[in-house]
Amino acid sequence: MADVDDGKMSFFDHLSELRTRIIWSLIPAGIALIGTLYFTDRIMMFLQRPLAQIKAPPVFLTPTEYFWTYMKVAMIAALFVAMPVVLWNVWAFVAPGLHKHERKYAAPFVIIGSVLFLGGGAFALLVVIPFAVQFLVNFGVEKGAQPMISIASYMDFILKFTLAFGLVFEMPVVITLLSMIGVVTPQFLAKNRKYAILINFIIAAVLTPTPDALNQSLMAGPLIILYEVGIISARIFGKRPAAPEPAAAPAATGGGGSA
Repeated sequence: MADVDDGKMSFFDHLSELRTRIIWSLIPAGIALIGTLYFTDRIMMFLQRPLAQIKAPPVFLTPTEYFWTYMKVAMIAALFVAMPVVLWNVWAFVAPGLHKHERKYAAPFVIIGSVLFLGGGAFALLVVIPFAVQFLVNFGVEKGAQPMISIASYMDFILKFTLAFGLVFEMPVVITLLSMIGVVTPQFLAKNRKYAILINFIIAAVLTPTPDALNQSLMAGPLIILYEVGIISARIFGKRPAAPEPAAAPAATGGGGSA
């Protein structure tokens, strides 16, 4: 087919391109950091709501702890703001391996990927983390311990789960992208669905901080749904198998019989 670029990039060209894309992802994140610093006070108050509800305000143990935690929250917020640009650079990095007619999906990739990343983070902050914090802190209190939670450890807990859920919710986009470059096929994904469900529950058991089945299902359920969405998307946008070559027409036989 003529819709594939003839030029191929060497290994070092790929490394150079990757470095360029990382730089162009960090620049907008740095610019977004200027804006998120203005809202970090409100973000910190929002993130501490689960502790406020159980009357366990965080503490800081060193003079610099709150300052660096404040900056970390601002940087993660800037990453969420800059996610559309980051995803555009991801697309630009893999685009040379796609057909020309497939590169028109750049805008849907960026928009849907950004919405899923934000949705995963929101799901963690609004659903999973409040349950987890309440369960874990109350468990210690019921055992007779007094909570004294440092702001740094608490925010690390929050930010890691928020980023983890944001990345996990990118599953349909990743599956579609892998299907477009021919790494996986919808048939392979559908055939191995039962293994994917098992892996999703294992991932949920590892990432969910509480041992109860409810919170694990709150993560495993969306993962299974997102996997099915990925299969559907791979069927629509994935690479089509090459059409078989038509069989050569048999050579005409001479019809002259001896009289």
